[in-house]
Order: sequence, then structure tokens, then C-alpha cells
Amino acid sequence: MAHYDVIVIGAGAAGLHCAATAGYRGKSVLVLDHAKQAGKKILISGGGRCNFTNMYASPENYLSQNPHFCKSALSRYTQWDFIALVQKHGIAYHEKTLGQLFCDDSAKDIVRMLLQECQQAGAKVQLRTEVLAVDSQQQNYHVTTSAGTYSASKLVVACGGLSMPKLGATPLGYQLAEQFGHTVLPVRAGLVPFTLQPQEKEVFAEISGLSVDVEASNARAHFKEAMLFTHRGVSGPAILQISSYWLPGEAVAINLLPQTNVASALRELRQQRPKLGLHSALQEWLPKRLVTSLSEIHQWPNANLADCSNNRFDEVAAQLNAWSLRPNGTEGYRTAEVTLGGVDTDELSSKTMESKRQPGLYFIGEVVDVTGWLGGYNFQWAWSSGWVCGQSV
Repeated sequence: MAHYDVIVIGAGAAGLHCAATAGYRGKSVLVLDHAKQAGKKILISGGGRCNFTNMYASPENYLSQNPHFCKSALSRYTQWDFIALVQKHGIAYHEKTLGQLFCDDSAKDIVRMLLQECQQAGAKVQLRTEVLAVDSQQQNYHVTTSAGTYSASKLVVACGGLSMPKLGATPLGYQLAEQFGHTVLPVRAGLVPFTLQPQEKEVFAEISGLSVDVEASNARAHFKEAMLFTHRGVSGPAILQISSYWLPGEAVAINLLPQTNVASALRELRQQRPKLGLHSALQEWLPKRLVTSLSEIHQWPNANLADCSNNRFDEVAAQLNAWSLRPNGTEGYRTAEVTLGGVDTDELSSKTMESKRQPGLYFIGEVVDVTGWLGGYNFQWAWSSGWVCGQSV
């Protein structure tokens, strides 16, 4: 049976970065993954260009039952440390918006860089290898796989969450956590599009592909970004962001005109152009197709502004500045970018990511109950948690 200092389960962002970090410290490292290629989630991220970090990444951009847990790792391996690694490998990148950094060319550059780092550090990456069982014997971990059994004194679980099952996501990380006595907090899809109630879905399907800048909010968070209408409901950055803070049955407030006080603006227009129809007036600020769909849902009359009362304006304003959208649900793990919840951070060391219950066992990346915002924050958690773990194993 081949023995290593460290076995990492999962050849994704966190696992590869951890493996290279440990390898550079002289540790013998084996990375195991059932996929045919490493970093599959990296490859499809950011439209194939990988939004690999965010210049403004800080603990405030993460959700967790213990919001303090991520502070140590994020401060010890920062976005600037990862940017330096990207620059060292000569990968060209650019800022898109809001501090989001993308590869100029392709996400393949990031995967190639991580694999080169593993190679230079002497960490072995073994793909097409399914993990069948793990057990702990005499301070060693025995990992039984489809390619044989391997042992190591340290085991790192970096096999991600449940999002995007078509890329090979499995519950293995949570199963291993529970096997070794860890609490796994309830998991659900995060950074995920909403589906709508049947009537709204039917009306808005007509304007699928239309995008508008909105402010999406609830009692816990608010985000000012684009919202996209789809065949199934609504998506786009503002919706993906608020979805992580949404619970089934709740409404989300959508301000379709965050820069405009609609009631005041309509009163002003009524004085200037009293013969202008209400629908035409609204098209001064919103796309015609959207106004048509909203008129159908809210049953706005197409009367002249002169014939509309202040009460009517207030009503329309409430539906535009504070549209109460009650999603039917989400698209689920199929399209979710991340999994909320996971291994309880109270049972892990924030400095090393080691289990407080099982010596030599570590959890990093998405399997842990730390979830970032949209925009490179989840990759930064992968790099940070992977690096501090790699420094410790």
C-alpha cells in the first residue's frame, strides 16, 4: 500500500492549491479525484474566463453560521497573494466590475497554473479515481479507491458541495464529515436563479433575455446589480446574490428604478406633458417590453397622465420601486454556483482547518460552512483555506 504524508480528496481550486502548498513544504502529497480532468468548476466559471478573485474580498462578503471563522485564513492568504501567483505565471487578467478579476484568455490558464504548481512542488494528481471508503487506523487514514488503497497520516477533504451535479458534484465531503463525528449544517443551493409563480412566469417568459439594473433586497441584504428575465424566472447578478439570503416562502423587494422616485417623476411629467399616456411615460425609464409585461401583471390602465390620480401614481411607484417578488423556488443545485451550509466551522480550527474532533483530518473550500458572494469571493475562500491547510498538514 502506497503511503503519503497527505492525501487530498478533490482536485478543485482548494484541493490543488492546498496540495501545492504542502508539497513545497517537502510533504509527499497525493490528490485524488473521480473526474476526468482537474478543476472542472474552474473551467466553466466566469463564462470560461474564471473570475478567480476579488480585489475587495473581506470577511463581510461571506455567509456562515460563524461569520468570524473565515477571518484568519482570508487575512493570512489574501487576494493579493493569489494575484501575485497569477502574475508569476504570466497570466493576463483584467477587472470587469466591482473588483472582479478575470483571465483575459481562458480559465484553462488557472487550472494549468495550479497543476504546474503541484508538479513543481512534487504533489501527485491522480484523476479517474473514485473514493470508495475511508477509515482511520493507528493514526493513519486508509483511502480505498477504484485504483487501490492508499494511506496517509493527514487527510484533506476538498471535494466541494452539491452545486452543479453535471460536473460531478457528490455528497462525499459531507458523508466523510459525519463519519468522523462532525456536524453538517443544513445545505441548500446558493447564488442561484429564482423560478416564478406560474402566472408571472408565463408573462415574463415573453421578455426572456431582457436585463435591467435593479436593487434586490430583503431584511438581511441588498444588492444593486443587473437582473435578467429568463424562461423560468429571474436571474442575473442581483438575483444570484440575494438568493443566498433568501428562504423559501419569503418575498424579495425589487426596485426596478433605483435611481428614480417614480411617484415624483410621474407628477412632474403630468405637469409637463399631460396628454402623455401612462405606459409611454414609463417607457421613458424602462424597456417597452418590460412595461407591457408589468402592465399586464399589475393591470395598469393606459390613461393619459392628466387622467391619473396621485393615488394611481403612488400605486405604480410602489410596484416599480418596491415590487414584492415572491419566488416559487430556485433552480436548485443544477445551476447553483455554490452550496450554502456544510461542515460546522465550530468544529474546525480557523487557523489550520483541522478537525477538533479527529486529529489529522482537514476540511477546506466549499464543503465548509463558508459561502462567498458572487464575484470571485468563493475562489478566494478556496485559495485561502487551501493555503492555510497546506501550511499545516
